[in-house]
Amino acid sequence: MAKKPHEIRIGRIKATIWENETQNGSRFNTKFSRLYKPDAESEWAESDSFGRDDLLILAKLASRVHDWIFEQKRDGE
Repeated sequence: MAKKPHEIRIGRIKATIWENETQNGSRFNTKFSRLYKPDAESEWAESDSFGRDDLLILAKLASRVHDWIFEQKRDGE
């Protein structure tokens, strides 16, 4: 059975991390997305494009994802 992805969020910027088992051990893949509402009545939607004001948050989130993945590697040893 496949594992559920792990999510890390800072505000409306989200990272979704999947663990894939391979012959060489676990490999992790990450998708970054920005949550937004097209209008007040709409459901939340996701975009994979980021504006100027999102970039520092995206960098901080990428650092947290990096740390999380290394923690998983350490726990699995």
